[in-house]
Amino acid sequence: MTITSPETTHGTDDATGWITVCSLADLAPEQGRAALLPDGAQVAIFRLQDDALYALGNIDPFWGAPVMAHGIVGDRAGVPTVATPLLKQVFSLETGQCLDDPAVSLPVYPIEVVEGAVRIAVQPSSRAVPSA
Repeated sequence: MTITSPETTHGTDDATGWITVCSLADLAPEQGRAALLPDGAQVAIFRLQDDALYALGNIDPFWGAPVMAHGIVGDRAGVPTVATPLLKQVFSLETGQCLDDPAVSLPVYPIEVVEGAVRIAVQPSSRAVPSA
């Protein structure tokens, strides 16, 4: 895992709120990579075999450790997932919802590729709403 920091990126486009964190070629399928946003938030970035990209908060909500980019990529019932490397709780890459504990979720960040550059919104789009 590599942490891409604001100093090593192309910077934030203040007009749109997006930051370029790496090139698509830097992301190996089924492995995570961490990026540090300008506000200090850490984001775990995942590229799947089908080239789908996902970005979630990098902090394991059960331990408070910055380890989600080290997680195990898989799927559960067709939903792309990442399991924490510590206790193996499983999170949806699409929603950030913990599939093992509905009261827990990770923030989800919009992610896009523009001319081969991977860009992440500096603010999360959502945090899954825990099921009651």
